[in-house]
Amino acid sequence: MSSQSGRRPGELDPDAFRELGYRAIDLIADYYGSLDDRPVYVQADPSDVVAAFDDPLPESGEDPSAVLDAIEADVLRYATHNPSPRFFGYVMGGGLPIAALADAIAAALNMNVGGWHPAPSATEVERTVVEWLADAIGYPTETMGLLTSGGTMANVVAVLTAFRDQTNHETRQVGLQGEERPTYALYVADHECHSSIYRAADMLNLGRDAVRLVPSNDDFTMDVDALEARLDADEADGDQPFCVVAQAGSINVSAIDPLDEIASVCDDRDLWFHVDGACGAVGAMLPELADRYAGIERADSVTLDPHKWLNVSYECGAVLVHDRETLAETFAMDASYLRGSVAETPEEFDYYEFGPQMSRGFRALKVWASLKQLGVEGYRENLRGGIARAAHLDERVRDHDDFEAVQEPNLFIYSFRYVPADLRAALDDARGDETDPGEPMDRVHQYLDRLNQAIVDEVVDSGLAFLTTTTVHDRRTLRTSICNHRTTDDDVDVVFEALADTGARLDADWRPEASLPI
Repeated sequence: MSSQSGRRPGELDPDAFRELGYRAIDLIADYYGSLDDRPVYVQADPSDVVAAFDDPLPESGEDPSAVLDAIEADVLRYATHNPSPRFFGYVMGGGLPIAALADAIAAALNMNVGGWHPAPSATEVERTVVEWLADAIGYPTETMGLLTSGGTMANVVAVLTAFRDQTNHETRQVGLQGEERPTYALYVADHECHSSIYRAADMLNLGRDAVRLVPSNDDFTMDVDALEARLDADEADGDQPFCVVAQAGSINVSAIDPLDEIASVCDDRDLWFHVDGACGAVGAMLPELADRYAGIERADSVTLDPHKWLNVSYECGAVLVHDRETLAETFAMDASYLRGSVAETPEEFDYYEFGPQMSRGFRALKVWASLKQLGVEGYRENLRGGIARAAHLDERVRDHDDFEAVQEPNLFIYSFRYVPADLRAALDDARGDETDPGEPMDRVHQYLDRLNQAIVDEVVDSGLAFLTTTTVHDRRTLRTSICNHRTTDDDVDVVFEALADTGARLDADWRPEASLPI
């Protein structure tokens, strides 16, 4: 679009922008209003999606209304509708309308929340949000922290801060080079370790072997006695433990490790205690769950993701660090073009001194706006809803002959299996047989793994819902993450019935050719 009336390309007069903005708001409002009726997963061949956006670089500009036409025609058409009440995949909140509006305003203001001077109000909003998040989960409010892109970068910040602290910050200048160094190690429960912990060890060049797996209890939580035994053994081998990572809402079954016990182990051994609460730390907002979260206040650092269970729009993670100076020393830097000091006065507070990014977007506004609109009580109602939906699904699983529960319901993530009743009886008999059933039962398990994956693939491809599979006890299971505030029991029921019907049909079609030993 050519410039008019002296305006530079891309600029719009207020009336033109207002007209465009009204249309965009109408588009968003219609989108929210149609979520129940939209297929959750894109109903197109991947090659069609690629072709829709395979355009050359524009040489001449278009009218902005034509750009909105293209967004409506192609971006919405080929989207996976994560805000849908039947989106049960990964750990993704549905996005609050107030957060979408706040994000638009933040984009218009375009403040760089790396330093205070280019972003005074944004800096103070983020500081307030960090304090509010800490207060909400019962963590000390004098903590230091910041918002990140998500749980992975939040865990990277926490693990790096732990490493710097535990090595007296001597690795900050020379890294892992120079003098001979020990093998540094950090510890997580063996079943429910999130991949971001491996990513953190990898990115920090500690190596993925630095992540040591601790045996879990039957309820998927870390075995604290096994932790102590592993620490003793590694220290005897000359390794240097520096951090224990506990889960507060694990990725497959929403397990919460025994936080208070792990905190005591870390206190006794002078180790950094980190709580990975990206999925579930905000559950500590619920008074009825206080016992399960006891000890979170003792952690040296905690991560949590507002874009998960708080339903803030993507992207937004958070890391809280108990000791401000430790975080500051980890990331402090000096450059002639920056004010490189950690000062006490608000006007000299620069977030680039406390995290990995120099340039940072105004993520905090959508969190601030969401917390102001809902308040703690509104959020508690939403959190209880997610827990209730998972418990409802557990009831459906246990009442159905052809499903098998693999966990007790914890928070909002729930995993289970489709196992036809006759196959489950055969497996139970094999487990009770004193002789090794061996290869015949292995074929049954392989068949069930294939069946469960096919059930999910078909339901997702149908557009009815989006969920995933995962591995629990080395078996393929159905996994649901019900953290969308829009989800109702009816949504859970319709998805469960689809899983049951699909499983029965596929099993009837496949079983005659499967050559199973029953």
